[in-house]
Amino acid sequence: MSLFAMNSLAPPLITLFLLQFFPLSCNSSETHFIENQTRTSPYPSISELVLAGKSHLSRNSSQLVPAFFILGDSSVDVGTNNGLLSLAQSVLRPYGRDFDTHMPTGRFCNGRLIVDYLALRLGLPFIPPYLGTRRHVQDMIHGVNYASAGGGILSSSGKELGERISFTQQIQQAKYTFEKMVLSFGENAAKMLISNSLFLISIGSNDYIHYFMDNVWHVQSIYFPWEFNQLLVRGVKRELQSLYDCNVRNVVVMGLAPLGCAPHYLSKYDSQNGECVELINGMIVQYNYLMRHMVQKFSKENPTANIIFCDLYEGATDILRNRDRYGFETITEACCGFGKYKGLAMCFFSSWACNNASNYVWWDKYHPTDAVNSILADNVWSSQHSNICYPMNLKDMLQKGN
Repeated sequence: MSLFAMNSLAPPLITLFLLQFFPLSCNSSETHFIENQTRTSPYPSISELVLAGKSHLSRNSSQLVPAFFILGDSSVDVGTNNGLLSLAQSVLRPYGRDFDTHMPTGRFCNGRLIVDYLALRLGLPFIPPYLGTRRHVQDMIHGVNYASAGGGILSSSGKELGERISFTQQIQQAKYTFEKMVLSFGENAAKMLISNSLFLISIGSNDYIHYFMDNVWHVQSIYFPWEFNQLLVRGVKRELQSLYDCNVRNVVVMGLAPLGCAPHYLSKYDSQNGECVELINGMIVQYNYLMRHMVQKFSKENPTANIIFCDLYEGATDILRNRDRYGFETITEACCGFGKYKGLAMCFFSSWACNNASNYVWWDKYHPTDAVNSILADNVWSSQHSNICYPMNLKDMLQKGN
């Protein structure tokens, strides 16, 4: 039996299943569907939500935005997959050993992720995973993280890993959250909160893992690289428009990092001296170019959108090329893993981990260390080390919005 049916997460996930067939619009006239779900769920009544939510609507003076919402994959997952039947989990040490609690939280890192550093910059607490909250509005008032390890732009991506929440499903979860806010605060207050909040999208790596999986799923035989990239970009644009129609205005779209430099692919393609796999990186450079162009076009088509694109490939390659400046000793081998470049297996045992992850660029076979995430977050926020965001960094984007 699936964990979906075994634990308290079931009601919202059943709702999510139904949403695939009866998707919500962002028109307040269709809140009856959510209202009916609320009446049969273990959550507080509508009146209780209204009373609880209104006290949280005032913004702390240190907050730059009222809330922070995150969609994506393992690059930003903070615990969604802990409650899923999935091979994509990081619930055991040494994951999280350098996090604030020194315990694994579901983050695929030794410490903090980019979104953790950005939350602090925004004057917000760490944002909780959607499936880790009770779905009470007061639990989500500072934002929600919908990201799921293994999830992709394509619904089929990551299916070899088991249960995961795809990008489209995450969008439906976000709409469910918006509807609850409308019911709690009223339509005008909810729209104001959503339109002034920040949304970050970081997804796509699993689609490439899917594509290069020795053609197990025959994706390469269906799509040429250019076609595949265009398919992914169209998928992101479609969901961006869906969010925009729900009054989302402030968005950071993250590009992909150089996956061809990850220890897994160095090992898989038998890199002799740590050279990156150009076959993979070439596709990702093309994807990032198309995504940046799409974001620019989207902004022109939707004048009230306040949206930027941040190219993690540029930020990560800057780190790899200038490792001495950033203080990294090892840029090819993972801190924790097994086999050549420690890229054959994920980080299953503490004995497989290095002593000081801050000397390493890669934490495990796919994911960077806390130290790299900190640098990249600085770049997204203020272009501190490298200018990777277009047409401006996040700090400037928020100042423009104000």
